[in-house]
Amino acid sequence: MSRIQADFLIIGSGVSGLFSALKLAPLGSVVVVTKKADYESNTNYAQGGIASVFDDKDKFEEHIEDTLNAGAGLCDLDAVKVLVEEGPTRVRELLEIGVPFTKDESGNLDLAREGGHRKHRIIHSHDRTGSAIETALLDAVHAVPNIRILENHACVDLITRHHLKDKEDLPLRCYGAYIVDTETGEVFPVIAKKTLLATGGSGQVYLHSTNPNIATGDGVATAYRAGAIIKNMEFYQFHPTSLFHEQGNSFLISEAVRGHGGILKEMNGRPFMKDYHEMGELAPRDIVARAIDDTMKKRGESYVLLDITHKPANDIIHHFPTIYERCKKLGIDITTDPIPVVPAAHFMCGGVATDLFGRTNIADLYAVGETACTGVHGGNRLASNSLLECVVFAQRIANDIRSQGKLDYAKEIVNIPDWNKEGTTNTEEWVLISHNLVEIKTIMSNYVGIVRSNLRLERALRRLNLISEEVKDYYKRTTVSLDLLELRNIVKVAELIVRSALLRKESRGLHFSTDYPEDRSPSRKDTILSNLS
Repeated sequence: MSRIQADFLIIGSGVSGLFSALKLAPLGSVVVVTKKADYESNTNYAQGGIASVFDDKDKFEEHIEDTLNAGAGLCDLDAVKVLVEEGPTRVRELLEIGVPFTKDESGNLDLAREGGHRKHRIIHSHDRTGSAIETALLDAVHAVPNIRILENHACVDLITRHHLKDKEDLPLRCYGAYIVDTETGEVFPVIAKKTLLATGGSGQVYLHSTNPNIATGDGVATAYRAGAIIKNMEFYQFHPTSLFHEQGNSFLISEAVRGHGGILKEMNGRPFMKDYHEMGELAPRDIVARAIDDTMKKRGESYVLLDITHKPANDIIHHFPTIYERCKKLGIDITTDPIPVVPAAHFMCGGVATDLFGRTNIADLYAVGETACTGVHGGNRLASNSLLECVVFAQRIANDIRSQGKLDYAKEIVNIPDWNKEGTTNTEEWVLISHNLVEIKTIMSNYVGIVRSNLRLERALRRLNLISEEVKDYYKRTTVSLDLLELRNIVKVAELIVRSALLRKESRGLHFSTDYPEDRSPSRKDTILSNLS
């Protein structure tokens, strides 16, 4: 496979990537690149649901206000309006595609409530919404002949002017990407008229994450290296309630459990959330996560309890069948036992800066979903707005591309060289550098977690800079592999998070620093990083 040409290259196969593929397929050929099997994505792990206004008692203005309140003064109002007002139409499309959203006895959508929402507006498929959406989208995509999915392939680098044989003074533009077949090790260019980054988040930067192993920040790191503007990376959301268990592997306990009446308690059974916020268990996620963290530290305990045992057993099992079965296998019956929980890295609110049509500062390069920073989430994402953002902005990207009329390949593609692996070897030294991965995760968890300080951040950055230089040296002389690419991306994203955190001289949203007092006054000061001179 020397090279592939396609109208559209999409990197990532979660809801953002698949929904984009469906929308772009009528406009031309689509290649979707995914690191593992096509169903393996952050989407598959999303339990709670997708937020949208469907109740007659609910209003767009209320969903907008809840989003702005959660975002701690950093949301872009225009982006939030787009999200909320275009959301219901996109959700109806998911219904038409075949997503089996849960309905009530009257046949209407069963609307749940989650933290930060004042109304019931969470459309869900029991407690496995992400998996239900992913399955339906995959079925739809597989039925479209001009969508090609390359499983077990990964992005090495975006192709820009830096890779061309004849560079001259060309503008910053994306021509596709170098892709590696992770089973054979072959690297080849996929040349595209438009490229979309839909690679999800980077939870694997931390020791404990609700994300799958593939969430290594590939889109952000790759875009940054290519010259994209990166925004607000200091805001990493920790889900307040991840299962605490030796064999639990940070399994997510959905926000919907608290929305359904679950109560957070100290080990002695005392509820504590009212000590921290008037909304109690339904406060925004940043507040709940910090409250749990503070309670654990004050009491010297490794976890807190999430108790929903006051609800009827059949009601609990009906609403949360996946959580019930998963916990039961670990010896926890959630109908009779409180669930031990701790916060875990969950969602990247920052990312590749885009406008309201998913466009980055690099021509012909778009970003969508968790990889992108559209301005919707601000300093803290409102629960269940993430899946909504994926489909709303995927549609807007397709609209933007459609409005451009007939697309042509850039004339510079004749100068795109094949991948050059001269001077690299399959080294046996991987064991020496693989320890860096554990070290990065430990540094980030200890120094750049829920509570930070300038001292911790500066110490983290010094250590990450050393690791980064080691990884660069190793990458230059080593044959490309998936493990190496992921390590390269993880250390870059970790560095971007720390650099962003050091630039923000306040506590706001998900960035809480002991060096600055809490300040939630209105602010639209974004943290911007770029490697362009």
